[in-house]
Amino acid sequence: MQTQKVIDHIVNWLKDYAVKANVKGYVIGVSGGVDSGVVSTLCAMTGLKVLTLEMPIRQQKDQISRAQEHIAFLKNKFENVDGFTVDLNEPFEALYKSFDVNDEEFPNEKLAFANTRSRLRMLSLYYYGQINGLLVCGTGNKVEDFGIGFYTKYGDGGVDISPIADLYKTEIYELAKALDLPESIKNAIPTDGLWDAERTDEMQIGATYPELEKIQKEWGTKTESDYSGRDLEVFKIFSRMNKAAQHKINPIPVCDIPEEWRD
Repeated sequence: MQTQKVIDHIVNWLKDYAVKANVKGYVIGVSGGVDSGVVSTLCAMTGLKVLTLEMPIRQQKDQISRAQEHIAFLKNKFENVDGFTVDLNEPFEALYKSFDVNDEEFPNEKLAFANTRSRLRMLSLYYYGQINGLLVCGTGNKVEDFGIGFYTKYGDGGVDISPIADLYKTEIYELAKALDLPESIKNAIPTDGLWDAERTDEMQIGATYPELEKIQKEWGTKTESDYSGRDLEVFKIFSRMNKAAQHKINPIPVCDIPEEWRD
């Protein structure tokens, strides 16, 4: 990949979009992962105002330290970047107590609360975005957003703009290297950070991003019968998750009313 051309293209695209939208810049949630690390850096390179937020909710210590390290890295390198921590533990615990759901009666309770974390962060980003005249910048990649739908609807999927959604995870790691991000960010193991116990993306999905990318690049041109062994296993994972994620990937359906019924 021609990384410098891609970097310049995204930076110019981000700057042009903000100028046309008549906003001051972008607000981004920084998790300590490579996606948010790359996106926040690209936003900073526009020269526009950039606000980076770390929003811990029952967070693993290594995720907190990486996020804080990256925010410090950006603030030291770019004068247009500001950033701080918004501790969301207390409001999350209040929600947890208020909902009072029994996970024995509702098996999806743990997943629902994992997604609630993401939605609480989205709410926070839009609050700080609105009071500062900033757009919320997304950090989803191509596999997550358009392959298997590995994101929270109206959580990390609730954004104004998606600068890296046409890039595969392996390509984002290339950009991280070219941008010379902190080693902890460049080497971060992908995780959504939504669970009390550490759950990497690979543990949750059952496949690595390179494995998923292979299937997505061939999606629509090959069928299940074209695969065997591990590739077949990953194809089935991708197919199942892609089918289940159509409500995320496609626009919200609207029930059309026949014009003749309006008379």
